[in-house]
Amino acid sequence: MESERAAERIDVLIGGGGFAGLALAIALRQGLGPSFSVTVADPALGRASDEGRASAIVAAARRLFETIGVWHQIETQPILDMAVTDSRLHDTVRPTFLTFEGDLEPGQPFAHMIENAPLLAALVKQAKQEGVALRRSAVADISPSPQRAGEGSVRGSSHAITVTLADGGAISARLLVAADGAHSAIRERAGIACHGWSYGQSAIVTTVAHERDHHGRAEEHFLPAGPFAILPLKSNAAGGHRSSIVWTEEAQEAARIVALPEAGFHDELERRFGLALGEIAAVGPRRVLPLGLWVAREFIAHRIALVGDAAHVIHPIAGQGLNMGLKDVAALAEVTVDAARLGLDPGSLAVLDRYQRWRRFDTMAMGVATDGLNRLFSNQSDVLRLARDVGIGVVDRLPALKRFFIREAAGLVGDVPKLLRGEAL
Repeated sequence: MESERAAERIDVLIGGGGFAGLALAIALRQGLGPSFSVTVADPALGRASDEGRASAIVAAARRLFETIGVWHQIETQPILDMAVTDSRLHDTVRPTFLTFEGDLEPGQPFAHMIENAPLLAALVKQAKQEGVALRRSAVADISPSPQRAGEGSVRGSSHAITVTLADGGAISARLLVAADGAHSAIRERAGIACHGWSYGQSAIVTTVAHERDHHGRAEEHFLPAGPFAILPLKSNAAGGHRSSIVWTEEAQEAARIVALPEAGFHDELERRFGLALGEIAAVGPRRVLPLGLWVAREFIAHRIALVGDAAHVIHPIAGQGLNMGLKDVAALAEVTVDAARLGLDPGSLAVLDRYQRWRRFDTMAMGVATDGLNRLFSNQSDVLRLARDVGIGVVDRLPALKRFFIREAAGLVGDVPKLLRGEAL
């Protein structure tokens, strides 16, 4: 009881200062004003740990960033054209089976590429302007230990959850949000299991400079080991043309490739990238990210909600991982703001259940879809290759069906939260 009396009392504590955590904090403050206290705690807060990395932001997520006031602060590269090929590594010709050109709506491309570090800096700046308290510390302990949803009457017995930070501070919050990544310490302390599997694949991520302009064109080459995606970036300060690549290989092969000397790495890269954009060179750090499908058994516990990678990790084959996390943010922000305006407890079971019902089915559906795509394309089967190429070709020849799939990928289909529609809370 002594620690609870000494704890700082706030409305929402967000553990994790990445895109999801900061965007949620900004949205809550903008929706509920200065009387609603929000703190973000992360030992790496504001540090550009993603230096050199880039992300694809779909149209719905872009609307969220526009609505909370950060989009205009960063430089972005619209994806104006997309092509999908299916071939073997040694094939000299890569036939294109699916293309998409044009805007979803006038002046609105279906996606943009952004560099992570500038976006993170813009989010930190906006959070400070909105009065979000920023703490460079991690969540070390939760008291009392939370129960999972539906486990007895204790669940609704307290009106706050007390969190001890690694710097020794204590915070009593009505809601604790786990936005601390795939290896979430908050999720673990909440006793929420994570189910899924590793694919035995890794993604090699780096930046490539090239001689010719990409003209906003993205390409995804499906190869037997996995997809090789070329994603256009804004030209650098000197006018140099650049693209980000996400290159999937079997885990051991990925480790071998990134360990190669520069000349060897260049040869492997050129075999997959090709010379359509002229001479190329890897100019960013080489990173290797293990790939798998993991979904939390529940997205909520006693006064706890999971968002982003803390709730789910999927294959990057459709570029939806970050965008799914931002859907979580938009949904949780909306149910929290709605509840607080009605004078309800934002950390209550009823409010958190609404969030979980909104997001969990969509997450499972996307997880199944990306898992199926990865298994369909990452193999050596000629029979499967023929079947998928026929299927992709049919989609390419049916404009209405193709438009539906693009709108789905852009996050504009189904029960879309307000922020993803570009509406303020």
